[in-house]
Amino acid sequence: MQQKKGIDILHRWEGNPLIASETLSFSCSSIHNCAAVKFKNIYILLLDVEDLKGHQLIYLAKSKDGYNFSVDKKPLIQLSDIKGGRNDADIGVTDPRITFLAGTYYITYMVDSRVGFRLGLAKTDDFKTISHLGYISEPDTKAGALFPEKINGKYARLDRPKDGGRIWISYSEDLTYWGSSEVLLSPRAGYWDFHRVGCSVPPFRIKSGEWMLIYYGIKNTSAGPLFRIGAAILDKDNPALVTKRTNIPILSPREYYERIGDINNLIFSCGAIVEKNILKLYYGAANSCVCLATANIDDIIEHCIASEKEF
Repeated sequence: MQQKKGIDILHRWEGNPLIASETLSFSCSSIHNCAAVKFKNIYILLLDVEDLKGHQLIYLAKSKDGYNFSVDKKPLIQLSDIKGGRNDADIGVTDPRITFLAGTYYITYMVDSRVGFRLGLAKTDDFKTISHLGYISEPDTKAGALFPEKINGKYARLDRPKDGGRIWISYSEDLTYWGSSEVLLSPRAGYWDFHRVGCSVPPFRIKSGEWMLIYYGIKNTSAGPLFRIGAAILDKDNPALVTKRTNIPILSPREYYERIGDINNLIFSCGAIVEKNILKLYYGAANSCVCLATANIDDIIEHCIASEKEF
């Protein structure tokens, strides 16, 4: 793989954009972001695609090498799949995230409807048949992701309620009823993540046994919001405790395809794959295409440690 070196900790793939609307075999308005996982040696992306009507749907993309993807012509998850009375999806199913937990692949996603948005949960064993398990959040909650293992015997979930712009952690015994919620990560005045933060990819263990959280941070500017990616390290036994956090973003919109699009100056990720201590971050750029950037996880950890020493 050829990387495009730059001032960011994550290095862009020289072939970016990875997937754009003009490379698909069907017509769409744009591609927003994607979930990512490796399944039976095949790289799987769940693409958040906006159709020409303005609805967001989830499409399956597959690759043998992680760079050259084929995208199914029909959506894997569409509006009619989501049933919830007045909470039926009538606007979009967006921002999917995949967690492999206890032998099953769980997919969290945001359901957007005329009465607001909520987190939904589904599961699959083959990425062909999807079982939808229903809603798992309070109203107007985004950026949901499950931990890949239980914490003290309970399932754990991250999300971002609409108000406050913070990441919360909650726990459940059955993946349906959630509670014991705590604030995990908040915006920081004067920093790159000044106004809002949210979970990007599901947390994963690092060599020390601690958890790494890749998150997005937003700073409002006179030209609109600026979306960037950062990292934090969570305690191995109590992930509600943030032990280290980057004071600088690890990926910022710099390339033309990241700065100009449906939403300018936006990098937004819902999926990553870890291979041999390399983080492969699949991210949406300007809500218009999907790209790839990579970094050695040790480099990200070093920047978290360096930021801690600044205080």
